[in-house]
Amino acid sequence: MTIKNTSLPDTPSAAISAPLIERARFAPGDIVRHRMFDFRGVVFDVDPVFANSEEWYQAIPEAIRPAKEQPYYHLLAESEDSAYIAYVSQQNLVADGDEGPVDHPQVEAMFDGLDRGRYRVRSIHRH
Repeated sequence: MTIKNTSLPDTPSAAISAPLIERARFAPGDIVRHRMFDFRGVVFDVDPVFANSEEWYQAIPEAIRPAKEQPYYHLLAESEDSAYIAYVSQQNLVADGDEGPVDHPQVEAMFDGLDRGRYRVRSIHRH
């Protein structure tokens, strides 16, 4: 006779203990704006959860430090006076495709033009 443990559903134990991870709202080519700081950018890569250094994470003031268990986005970013690479949590981004192109020197190397508010990823950069 076999006795089955019915106290837990038949699911892998990793699924039971793993934190719930949000789905990415944005994809490469999407234009976004930071909720708190005055910059915008185009997504060129997505991490399903935080994947930067602990030193970088701890440098964010605790009062505004986002959770690690959410998507993080690599952006070709622009502010009023500079262009740079940014790494931003999903909770701090909103869609911004209606504001026109992003003025970053690497946009043309990664993307093949703007189409209806989002950039087309060059085929060489597609996974």
